[in-house]
Amino acid sequence: MTLNRYILSAACLLFACATFAQNNVAEEVAWVVGDEPIFKSDIEEQYLQLQYERQHVNGNPYCIIPEQMAIDKLFLHQARIDTVEIQNSTIQREVDSRINYFIANLGSKEKVEEYFHRPMTQLREKLADMIRDQYSIQQVQSNLTKKVKATPADVRRYFNSLPADSLPYIPKQVEVQIISINPVIPQQEIDEVKSRLRDYAKRITDGESEFSTMAILYSEDAGTAVYGGETGFQSRSVLLPEYATAAFNLSDTKKVSNIVETDDGFHIIQLIEKRGDRVNTRHILLRPKVSDKDLTDAIHRLDSLRTDIISGKHTFAEAALYLSQDKDSRNNEGIMLNEKTHSNRFEMADLPSEVGKMVDKMNVGDISEPFVMKNPATQRDQVAIVRLNKRIEGHKADLADDYQVLRNLYENHRKGEIIDEWVKKKQQETYVYIEENWRNCEFRYPWMNQTSQSAAE
Repeated sequence: MTLNRYILSAACLLFACATFAQNNVAEEVAWVVGDEPIFKSDIEEQYLQLQYERQHVNGNPYCIIPEQMAIDKLFLHQARIDTVEIQNSTIQREVDSRINYFIANLGSKEKVEEYFHRPMTQLREKLADMIRDQYSIQQVQSNLTKKVKATPADVRRYFNSLPADSLPYIPKQVEVQIISINPVIPQQEIDEVKSRLRDYAKRITDGESEFSTMAILYSEDAGTAVYGGETGFQSRSVLLPEYATAAFNLSDTKKVSNIVETDDGFHIIQLIEKRGDRVNTRHILLRPKVSDKDLTDAIHRLDSLRTDIISGKHTFAEAALYLSQDKDSRNNEGIMLNEKTHSNRFEMADLPSEVGKMVDKMNVGDISEPFVMKNPATQRDQVAIVRLNKRIEGHKADLADDYQVLRNLYENHRKGEIIDEWVKKKQQETYVYIEENWRNCEFRYPWMNQTSQSAAE
């Protein structure tokens, strides 16, 4: 059981089909939850979305979908009680991202409006409402389960309670050491990048272009480019130090910063808003490119190092400590850390693709030939060698070897129980009425008890 099971269809937010189009379904009320109706047209729209996304509905969709909608309404009601607030900037970023996606796929703003049978203003409003609801539901769930933290005894009891045929299957995992170096970037390339950024800044300052438009077109930060370069509100501790210093020193929202250099590359920054110790900015990032010659030189350097390690002049761990430029692993004997699980083990799909290709054909103890890869953090070209320390073949979960996996499973299980208990209690406290034609269902929760009582009254 996962928390997101109660969030009504992620397909809603992807807008893969034009289900916002006006339809001829009568506004027939199917359910009432509290003082909010669930219309038949809402259920039909959701069913169409699921069909378009080819998502399987395990049961009668005209039972499952309205019940999910009713559960969502319980969470949204609690969000209002808790005065959950979702930042408008967060919602706007999501809306902008989706609108930009539609435009990119359909060709123009006009074609998007034609496809969805709505003017852009209405489409934005609908998107904003749906995104706000999704974030509100997630926040309520997070508040309910924030104290869940497993102890070793909890995990042990959970593991012992699982039938042998229900133990999770752990796919093949590996432990890998890495040494990587960043080739020197020619000054000419750096000067070219800075020249482009100065040109962008001038065009923005002169009013020829909007910063957000330039970010969408030219920024190499894929995570923010789709949002017009907007980072959202961030604290100093989250931002790169040089970026944070420049961002917090800005005071005029109409001006553009000087060029800022960070580990990611070179930026120009525009202030959107400051709130206490957090700041919201836009930026355009450009990364200088590494030349083929510099990549070749780095490959030769690591090839010589590999030969020295194999011959016993150094251990891989020693070479990583003194020569690797991978700051996340060099002080840990070069051992890669899986940020997803916070362990040294990786499923093959979780490794950087270039590393995965090398490791897949290696034996334990082998050291790879040098290869070019993208730095996962900065997306710059770098050269690396890897050593396969351990390979754990796929197996049923074991408490000794797979404690972290089992801990995560237990915590998710416990959170699911808390959410389930909360829904049962909340729905008993809330007025619910189901129209007669919509009652012939096997619901997860005892809604019919309330319906019967309400009808009798």
